[in-house]
Amino acid sequence: MSSLRSWLARRLLLGVAQTVAVVLLVFALTEALPGDAAVALAADNPDPERIKQIREAMDLDRPAIERLGDWAAGLLHGDFGTSLASGRPVADYLSDGFGPTLLLAGLTVALLIPVAVGLGVLAARREGGAADRLISSVTLGVYAVPEFAFGVLLVTVFALRLDWLPPTAVGYGTDLASHPAVLVLPVIVLLSRPVCSISRLVRAGMIDALSAPYAAQARRYGVSGARVRYAHALPNAVAPAAQQLARTVDWLLCGVIVVEALFIIPGLGTVLMDAVAARDVPVVQGLAVIFGLIAVVLNLAADLVAHRFAPRTGVAA
Repeated sequence: MSSLRSWLARRLLLGVAQTVAVVLLVFALTEALPGDAAVALAADNPDPERIKQIREAMDLDRPAIERLGDWAAGLLHGDFGTSLASGRPVADYLSDGFGPTLLLAGLTVALLIPVAVGLGVLAARREGGAADRLISSVTLGVYAVPEFAFGVLLVTVFALRLDWLPPTAVGYGTDLASHPAVLVLPVIVLLSRPVCSISRLVRAGMIDALSAPYAAQARRYGVSGARVRYAHALPNAVAPAAQQLARTVDWLLCGVIVVEALFIIPGLGTVLMDAVAARDVPVVQGLAVIFGLIAVVLNLAADLVAHRFAPRTGVAA
């Protein structure tokens, strides 16, 4: 128990250090953006007085270390700053785009676990058979296709040719839950690569577990095949798959940006792209911090799950 507490304390301290690093890195990267943000924002009115006003509004006339301190202090109180383009709080942009992004990511994860685990178990159960070869070939082929290209293919076939599903979310607003047909193609695109990687991990772990001595011993004692697979073998295949699942949820942040751009979904990815195009630095910083913190939390969760399910050596007395 003491060793677990010590490990947990070290991992939490590492998470805090990673969070501080995220804040510093985001600020440094936005500071290193080429060009002058004030000049870019004053493109329609490049008057020196106008540029001076913008620089004062952005605090660009103050030393970077002072701006970093004020910005970090605001983050501790939940203040992400104010948009330069609209004057709205950055938190409003986050709340507006959070719903569609959370819906997409939540549906993807909810479907990912049963589909990936089911395919992995099925392939391992029929190792070397037709089902195993089919699942392995399809998952390898789909994994090799970039998300954007796969999304374009699905839109071309199912939206434009067959007219079964809407090609984009234009005209449906932010209440996408009321229009499930809009979510079908985006969720399939988001599922494509994670399902392939996790199912292959589950397959490999299940094959190793099913060939282990304890599985053979359980069969000799008359334990049913289903119980051996799901009660004994599957838990031992969970650790690497669980780590990959957490990494996949982390990866979904990048995948969501691509999918939202392709299907014109008004989520955080769209907000981020619009902010980059408008050179709205506070919004970019706020979103980057949110994405970074989510990545830190998910990596912490992955380590906790892996530590919980890691195989233990030794035999109990």
